[in-house]
Amino acid sequence: MPRLAAFPKCYMDAICVERRMTLLDWIELGATLGVAGLEMYPGFFASNDREYLGLVRDRLRTHNLVMPMYCYSPDFTHPDPAVRAAEVERLQAAVDLVAFFDAPPPRTCRVLSGQRRPGVSVQDGVSWVRGCIEACLPHAEARGVILAMENHYKDNYWQYPEFAQHLDVFRQIALEIDSPWFGVNYDPSNAILAGEDPLEVLAAVRPRVVSMHASDRYILPGHTLQELRQSEDAVGYAAILRHGEIGRGMNDYDAIFGALAEAGFDGWISLEDGMDGMEEMRRSVEFLKQGIARHWAAPRTPQTQGRPAKQ
Repeated sequence: MPRLAAFPKCYMDAICVERRMTLLDWIELGATLGVAGLEMYPGFFASNDREYLGLVRDRLRTHNLVMPMYCYSPDFTHPDPAVRAAEVERLQAAVDLVAFFDAPPPRTCRVLSGQRRPGVSVQDGVSWVRGCIEACLPHAEARGVILAMENHYKDNYWQYPEFAQHLDVFRQIALEIDSPWFGVNYDPSNAILAGEDPLEVLAAVRPRVVSMHASDRYILPGHTLQELRQSEDAVGYAAILRHGEIGRGMNDYDAIFGALAEAGFDGWISLEDGMDGMEEMRRSVEFLKQGIARHWAAPRTPQTQGRPAKQ
């Protein structure tokens, strides 16, 4: 049965930019949500010093929490090979950090393809991304960490959207890397932002899904997805886009959970809640717990066992 983690979407700027909330503050809040893990992001950490990281790990353990997912954002679409090589080294360091926190498997490090930079062709971008991810797989295997590529919209602090945002490009990477240490982190909301059906995206990648971001998205009243796409070259998320309470947005979670349960999915589900604080997050946790109980409590015969090799 899947386990729940939480990611503080509502506190991203408070922790990463404004520094008016510390990671330890978030752990204390997250411990009240009734989840089993807290997903982390690089900007949450005040230092990479092992003494500080040990303090964070000890604080998690005090609350019987683990860090099963690390929301890392490598950028493998830069035209300069030296920049891409540096990104490979940074991803390997991120994998080391996941291993340091020593959550029980399956523990994952989220990977992205990179930014959809003007002038980078699909052919070049796909080749660069696959090469960089494959270069990291031996390192991930040695540390027992799965690299989970997300069908993402945009890192909070990127200028350009995700290179592999759309399914036709995403598949060329996610379905062609053949390793048990690589899979998909599925986010249904990001499919909507790409103008695609979340269930069709899930059907295309379901055998490779190893983790999930549970979120719901809203476009502010009076605005459209077309406006969103016209603002994609601004740094960060568009102002008209909102994460919201899970179960009240544009996603059909009964259909999504039903499809994942039939596939035998039992990885981590991390909730990414909206911008209205802890009470909203608590309602989202309860909604997801009810959905998990409804779809995974009854015994099922999985349609797919494990992740198939590349065809």
